Amino acid sequence: MFSGQEKLDMGKNTMRLLCTSLSLTMICWLAEGTLSKTDAKKGATKKLEEKMLHSDKNVQDRGLVVVDPKAKDIILEHRSYCSKKIKERHFSGDVLGYITPWNSHGYDVAKIFGNKFTLISPVWLQVKRRGKERFQFTGLHDADKGWMKDVRKTSKNIKIVPRILFDGWTYKDFESVFGSEDEIEELSKNMVLLAKNENFDGFVVEVWSQLGNQKQTELIHLLVHLSEALREAQLKLILVIPPVVAAGTNQPGMFTNKEFDQLASAIDSFSLMTYDYSTPQRPGPNSPLPWVRACVQVLDPDSKWRNKILLGLNFYGMDYSALGASGEPILGSRYIETLKEHKPKIVWDEQIAEHYFEYKKNRGGKHAVFYPTLKSIQLRLELAKELGTGISIWELGQGLDYFYDLL
Repeated sequence: MFSGQEKLDMGKNTMRLLCTSLSLTMICWLAEGTLSKTDAKKGATKKLEEKMLHSDKNVQDRGLVVVDPKAKDIILEHRSYCSKKIKERHFSGDVLGYITPWNSHGYDVAKIFGNKFTLISPVWLQVKRRGKERFQFTGLHDADKGWMKDVRKTSKNIKIVPRILFDGWTYKDFESVFGSEDEIEELSKNMVLLAKNENFDGFVVEVWSQLGNQKQTELIHLLVHLSEALREAQLKLILVIPPVVAAGTNQPGMFTNKEFDQLASAIDSFSLMTYDYSTPQRPGPNSPLPWVRACVQVLDPDSKWRNKILLGLNFYGMDYSALGASGEPILGSRYIETLKEHKPKIVWDEQIAEHYFEYKKNRGGKHAVFYPTLKSIQLRLELAKELGTGISIWELGQGLDYFYDLL
């Protein structure tokens, strides 16, 4: 058995090796001018089919969870989930799924696959500070009571915990609240009343990154108070946290093991953002597996609170252009369209455990697309099981329907 410090050192060494290797990989991609032969003469090929009917078998039994998927098979199978086993769970830990109003397919996913989730977080709410001890909640126009009823009908144990942002707060607003127990009490009371009035089961709070590394002690005090008030009312508080190992480095992130230890007993769960590893200026994978592992091990080296960590999975990808160091998110629908148009060879990177492919736009130069696949998701679920964590998915409307066979 390894001590907590040894595990911490192992995580840091893993990150050093990963950063060196990824740098070399992406330098090669940017420098290389050629593309696979599959990019030539696409126009004359026949239109690829998509199965529209559900399957009696899940993706594992259909032999689809592989390191060498073909574009035509992804196009054919991606809508075809196993309708016979939509109530079966393969992952025993907590599963949080985010839903956004601008990506409405996520609402359907939550209803169809509700039994596979323990927590659903619609991205609906904002809290604004309007003056001393005065708080206003906005975004309730997005709250869909009929949908909430349908989701709860599908799964009796699911908790609906809308995400809430501290919208438009200035540094002075935070200082005023931090310096007044009355303000903290009023905010806590208002959040409890909102949850009770709207039939929410609690909240996902996203606030940590707003203050950078400032006022951490005061922010922890606020979060503990909020959590205690919600817990007293049988409500949950999930805190969104940035990765503990900063992407692209082996340096500590904005939220560290120290803050985690201070909050772990009070907060119900931590939604860990183990994605967005790469950027247009530093293109590459969305969520390299060694980095994900290191983030969990450095956050909780003694495995004391692992069940409260919700390891983040991205159900979106990134499309990078070699021209002008640009890139943009790619969702499931456009991913499928890109596969249809370019019929690329999909490449597996063993070290990062992600697939990617290259294509070339007319006059648009060379592109590389990193998007999750059944194999990359399966390996992250296996890692979460090994580490003893739950998972959080950003977000349900962005993925492919057959992904949910894995949960």
